[in-house]
Amino acid sequence: MSLAAARRVAIAAQGLDRARPANVTVRQLMGMYDRIGLTQIDSVNVLARAHLLPAFSRLGAYDVDVYARAHRGRPPRLIEYWAHEAAYVTPSVWHWLRPRMEAYRTGGHWSVALRTHDDVVREVRGLVEEHGPTTARQMHEILGHERAARTHWGWNWTDAKRALETMFATGGLVVARRNAQFERIYDLPERVLGPLGPPPDADDAAVELVRIAARALGVATLTCLRDYFRMGAAPTRAAIAALVGSGELVPVDVERWGPAYLHTDARRPRRVEARALLAPFDPLVFERKRLESLFGMRYRIGIYTPAAEREHGYYVLPFLLDEQMAARVDLKADRRSGALLVRTAFAEPGAPAGTAVELAEELREMARWLGLTDIRIDDAPRGDLVPALARALS
Repeated sequence: MSLAAARRVAIAAQGLDRARPANVTVRQLMGMYDRIGLTQIDSVNVLARAHLLPAFSRLGAYDVDVYARAHRGRPPRLIEYWAHEAAYVTPSVWHWLRPRMEAYRTGGHWSVALRTHDDVVREVRGLVEEHGPTTARQMHEILGHERAARTHWGWNWTDAKRALETMFATGGLVVARRNAQFERIYDLPERVLGPLGPPPDADDAAVELVRIAARALGVATLTCLRDYFRMGAAPTRAAIAALVGSGELVPVDVERWGPAYLHTDARRPRRVEARALLAPFDPLVFERKRLESLFGMRYRIGIYTPAAEREHGYYVLPFLLDEQMAARVDLKADRRSGALLVRTAFAEPGAPAGTAVELAEELREMARWLGLTDIRIDDAPRGDLVPALARALS
């Protein structure tokens, strides 16, 4: 398979070549999740919450209240768990992650926490059962009231927070949504999801998770398939073997990339038309080696790098234009002034002549989505694309 064909398959598998709807409904949002399997959650809010950006990239300017509607109901359409990192997934995907919860209960640092703080875990779960959906902060407040009557409790706020996180990881509690302060709201699994039944077999779950990853990626190496849901090497290999055996995955050799696997249902378009700003945690780019192999873009997020060492900026978004990564921009939503701030803009090697014009249109769409009335180039911008982008925005 040519590298260009693999790029097109990857873009199409992520739904980035599809026409954006005029009005985004819960059904369309869930259609996106059916395609890509997950959206990563991150607390950085310099532009928008990380999980909101992939929907903008694929669906355009949408009312973010569609997420609130997706979280309502029992069961909710979306639930949080450790999938790639912390991520929103469907309850169906959450079900296939249950063997991971079982493994956390029996091995690793989560199991140590369960054994070491068993009394705390039981007490905190009892309080969630008694008081209903609870944030860690609310649990702290509950404990403040309870201590007066139960002075024998020798544990503190940190213990309680650790207990909530431990139960979240091991399946004793679930997080169906976050509040306006972006705090996790913990609740009992049976109250959120209904009767659960036994977890699936670990081998069956591995096959299903690799299947979901393969559909989302279109074409992928073993490393890519393993990374999507952060799986172990051995279960990933076994799952790939099973899917190759069933004909769902087809081994291919990709030009300048090497051995990979093509999902049998993957679209193989001869050309794609796409225009999208991609969040640092977007499923198309979060596996950096795959991004570099497929698109030739060496990309690192700047939020973990000291300011003086940032090559391209702080919150840098790759810009996909048709079949290539054409640019990267460092963006900030300056909500106080109502402006989308462009701090850096760099063209990628071989970027099309119209990159600045297309990027300007996408920035206008993003500003509209974010409710910002202006797009402003930073007072001291960096990047070779800045002059052309400034003209396109004027």
